[in-house]
Amino acid sequence: MIKKNNIVVSESQCPQSLRANRPAWLIWLGRNVLRILGWRVIGEVPNLKKIILIGAPHTSNWDFVIAMATLLGLNIKMNWMAKHTIFKFGFKTLLEWLGGIPTNRLQPDLIVKNVTRLMQREGSMVLGLTPEGTRKKVKTWKTGFLRFAKNLECPILMVGLNFPEKLVVIGEIFHPTGNNEKDLLAIQTYYQQFKGKKPDQF
Repeated sequence: MIKKNNIVVSESQCPQSLRANRPAWLIWLGRNVLRILGWRVIGEVPNLKKIILIGAPHTSNWDFVIAMATLLGLNIKMNWMAKHTIFKFGFKTLLEWLGGIPTNRLQPDLIVKNVTRLMQREGSMVLGLTPEGTRKKVKTWKTGFLRFAKNLECPILMVGLNFPEKLVVIGEIFHPTGNNEKDLLAIQTYYQQFKGKKPDQF
Protein backbone atom coordinates (compact mmCIF):
# COMPACT_ATOMS: atom_id res chain seq x y z
CA MET A 1 0.00 0.00 0.00
CA ILE A 2 1.41 3.39 -1.02
CA LYS A 3 1.27 5.95 1.79
CA LYS A 4 -0.05 9.40 0.89
CA ASN A 5 0.19 12.94 2.21
CA ASN A 6 -1.37 16.26 1.25
CA ILE A 7 1.82 17.97 0.03
CA VAL A 8 2.16 18.35 -3.75
CA VAL A 9 5.96 18.48 -3.68
CA SER A 10 8.50 20.12 -1.38
CA GLU A 11 12.12 21.17 -1.76
CA SER A 12 12.71 19.49 1.61
CA GLN A 13 12.29 16.14 -0.15
CA CYS A 14 15.67 16.74 -1.80
CA PRO A 15 18.90 17.04 0.26
CA GLN A 16 20.69 20.38 0.17
CA SER A 17 23.74 18.84 -1.51
CA LEU A 18 21.66 17.83 -4.55
CA ARG A 19 19.63 21.02 -4.99
CA ALA A 20 19.97 23.04 -8.17
CA ASN A 21 19.20 26.47 -6.68
CA ARG A 22 16.97 27.37 -9.60
CA PRO A 23 15.03 30.66 -9.68
CA ALA A 24 12.02 30.65 -7.36
CA TRP A 25 9.61 31.10 -10.27
CA LEU A 26 10.79 27.84 -11.88
CA ILE A 27 10.26 25.92 -8.65
CA TRP A 28 6.83 27.55 -8.39
CA LEU A 29 6.07 26.56 -11.98
CA GLY A 30 6.92 22.91 -11.39
CA ARG A 31 4.82 22.71 -8.25
CA ASN A 32 1.84 24.39 -9.84
CA VAL A 33 1.92 22.19 -12.94
CA LEU A 34 1.70 19.19 -10.61
CA ARG A 35 -1.04 20.86 -8.57
CA ILE A 36 -3.13 21.73 -11.64
CA LEU A 37 -2.77 18.19 -12.99
CA GLY A 38 -3.64 16.74 -9.57
CA TRP A 39 -0.30 15.01 -8.97
CA ARG A 40 1.77 14.66 -5.79
CA VAL A 41 5.31 13.53 -5.04
CA ILE A 42 5.93 11.25 -2.06
CA GLY A 43 9.18 9.96 -0.60
CA GLU A 44 12.60 11.59 -0.31
CA VAL A 45 15.75 11.64 -2.40
CA PRO A 46 18.52 10.03 -0.31
CA ASN A 47 21.49 12.12 0.74
CA LEU A 48 24.11 10.43 -1.43
CA LYS A 49 26.82 11.91 -3.66
CA LYS A 50 26.00 9.91 -6.79
CA ILE A 51 22.71 8.28 -7.74
CA ILE A 52 21.37 6.52 -10.81
CA LEU A 53 17.66 7.37 -10.86
CA ILE A 54 15.35 5.21 -12.95
CA GLY A 55 11.73 6.05 -13.71
CA ALA A 56 8.93 3.75 -14.86
CA PRO A 57 6.41 2.95 -16.26
CA HIS A 58 7.10 4.98 -19.41
CA THR A 59 4.02 4.62 -21.61
CA SER A 60 3.05 8.16 -22.64
CA ASN A 61 4.41 11.61 -23.51
CA TRP A 62 2.70 12.79 -20.32
CA ASP A 63 5.44 11.01 -18.38
CA PHE A 64 7.90 13.66 -19.56
CA VAL A 65 5.61 16.50 -18.44
CA ILE A 66 5.19 14.97 -14.97
CA ALA A 67 8.92 14.23 -14.70
CA MET A 68 9.97 17.77 -15.63
CA ALA A 69 7.45 19.32 -13.24
CA THR A 70 8.75 17.04 -10.48
CA LEU A 71 12.37 17.95 -11.28
CA LEU A 72 11.56 21.65 -11.01
CA GLY A 73 9.33 21.28 -7.95
CA LEU A 74 11.98 19.36 -6.03
CA ASN A 75 14.64 21.80 -7.24
CA ILE A 76 16.89 18.79 -7.77
CA LYS A 77 20.11 19.05 -9.72
CA MET A 78 19.76 16.14 -12.10
CA ASN A 79 21.00 15.17 -15.52
CA TRP A 80 18.67 12.98 -17.52
CA MET A 81 19.05 11.01 -20.70
CA ALA A 82 16.62 11.17 -23.61
CA LYS A 83 16.50 10.26 -27.28
CA HIS A 84 18.55 12.76 -29.29
CA THR A 85 15.66 13.45 -31.67
CA ILE A 86 13.77 15.55 -29.09
CA PHE A 87 16.69 17.99 -28.84
CA LYS A 88 15.61 20.07 -31.81
CA PHE A 89 15.46 23.73 -32.77
CA GLY A 90 14.80 26.09 -29.85
CA PHE A 91 14.15 23.23 -27.43
CA LYS A 92 17.75 21.97 -27.48
CA THR A 93 19.19 24.79 -25.37
CA LEU A 94 16.28 24.68 -22.91
CA LEU A 95 16.39 20.91 -22.47
CA GLU A 96 20.15 20.88 -21.97
CA TRP A 97 19.83 23.73 -19.45
CA LEU A 98 17.35 21.57 -17.55
CA GLY A 99 19.91 18.76 -17.43
CA GLY A 100 19.08 16.87 -20.61
CA ILE A 101 21.70 14.68 -22.28
CA PRO A 102 20.88 13.68 -25.88
CA THR A 103 21.61 10.02 -26.59
CA ASN A 104 21.81 7.99 -29.79
CA ARG A 105 20.70 4.42 -29.17
CA LEU A 106 22.85 3.24 -32.07
CA GLN A 107 25.94 4.04 -29.97
CA PRO A 108 25.25 2.43 -26.56
CA ASP A 109 28.91 1.84 -25.64
CA LEU A 110 29.78 5.46 -26.36
CA ILE A 111 26.87 6.62 -24.21
CA VAL A 112 28.06 4.56 -21.25
CA LYS A 113 31.63 5.80 -21.69
CA ASN A 114 30.72 9.49 -21.95
CA VAL A 115 28.20 9.51 -19.11
CA THR A 116 30.50 7.51 -16.84
CA ARG A 117 33.23 10.10 -17.46
CA LEU A 118 30.79 12.92 -16.71
CA MET A 119 29.68 11.41 -13.40
CA GLN A 120 33.25 10.68 -12.36
CA ARG A 121 34.13 14.32 -12.98
CA GLU A 122 31.22 15.76 -10.98
CA GLY A 123 31.46 15.95 -7.21
CA SER A 124 27.81 14.98 -6.80
CA MET A 125 25.31 14.02 -9.46
CA VAL A 126 21.96 12.37 -10.08
CA LEU A 127 21.51 10.71 -13.47
CA GLY A 128 17.94 9.96 -14.52
CA LEU A 129 16.80 7.61 -17.27
CA THR A 130 14.01 5.26 -18.30
CA PRO A 131 15.12 1.60 -18.30
CA GLU A 132 12.44 0.67 -20.84
CA GLY A 133 14.03 3.00 -23.38
CA THR A 134 10.72 3.57 -25.19
CA ARG A 135 7.01 4.22 -24.61
CA LYS A 136 6.17 0.95 -26.35
CA LYS A 137 5.81 -2.35 -24.54
CA VAL A 138 9.13 -4.19 -24.37
CA LYS A 139 10.00 -7.65 -23.08
CA THR A 140 13.52 -6.75 -22.01
CA TRP A 141 14.61 -3.52 -20.35
CA LYS A 142 17.84 -1.77 -21.26
CA THR A 143 20.78 -2.66 -18.99
CA GLY A 144 22.75 0.57 -19.45
CA PHE A 145 21.69 1.89 -16.04
CA LEU A 146 23.11 -1.24 -14.40
CA ARG A 147 26.40 -0.69 -16.22
CA PHE A 148 26.47 2.93 -15.03
CA ALA A 149 25.85 1.85 -11.45
CA LYS A 150 28.56 -0.81 -11.64
CA ASN A 151 31.15 1.48 -13.25
CA LEU A 152 30.51 4.24 -10.72
CA GLU A 153 29.83 2.01 -7.73
CA CYS A 154 26.66 3.93 -6.92
CA PRO A 155 23.13 2.80 -6.02
CA ILE A 156 19.97 2.95 -8.10
CA LEU A 157 16.99 4.99 -6.89
CA MET A 158 13.70 3.58 -8.16
CA VAL A 159 11.00 6.17 -8.90
CA GLY A 160 7.54 5.13 -10.01
CA LEU A 161 4.68 6.93 -11.76
CA ASN A 162 1.27 5.71 -10.63
CA PHE A 163 -1.36 7.27 -12.89
CA PRO A 164 -4.51 5.92 -11.16
CA GLU A 165 -3.56 7.75 -7.95
CA LYS A 166 -1.52 10.50 -9.68
CA LEU A 167 1.52 9.83 -7.55
CA VAL A 168 5.22 10.19 -8.22
CA VAL A 169 6.78 7.75 -5.77
CA ILE A 170 10.42 8.26 -4.81
CA GLY A 171 10.92 4.69 -3.78
CA GLU A 172 13.56 2.21 -2.76
CA ILE A 173 17.31 2.16 -3.24
CA PHE A 174 18.64 -0.86 -5.15
CA HIS A 175 22.23 -2.05 -4.98
CA PRO A 176 23.21 -4.02 -8.11
CA THR A 177 24.73 -7.45 -7.55
CA GLY A 178 26.56 -7.68 -10.88
CA ASN A 179 24.09 -10.28 -12.15
CA ASN A 180 22.08 -8.24 -14.67
CA GLU A 181 19.45 -10.90 -15.24
CA LYS A 182 18.78 -11.29 -11.53
CA ASP A 183 18.84 -7.54 -10.92
CA LEU A 184 16.43 -6.76 -13.77
CA LEU A 185 13.98 -9.35 -12.46
CA ALA A 186 14.07 -7.81 -8.98
CA ILE A 187 13.64 -4.27 -10.30
CA GLN A 188 10.83 -5.17 -12.70
CA THR A 189 9.06 -7.03 -9.90
CA TYR A 190 9.23 -3.88 -7.76
CA TYR A 191 7.65 -1.82 -10.53
CA GLN A 192 4.64 -4.12 -10.86
CA GLN A 193 2.89 -2.03 -8.19
CA PHE A 194 2.73 0.98 -10.55
CA LYS A 195 0.41 1.61 -13.49
CA GLY A 196 1.25 3.91 -16.40
CA LYS A 197 -1.17 6.05 -18.38
CA LYS A 198 -1.40 3.20 -20.91
CA PRO A 199 -1.14 0.05 -18.75
CA ASP A 200 -1.21 -2.30 -21.73
CA GLN A 201 2.14 -0.89 -22.84
CA PHE A 202 3.97 -1.80 -19.64
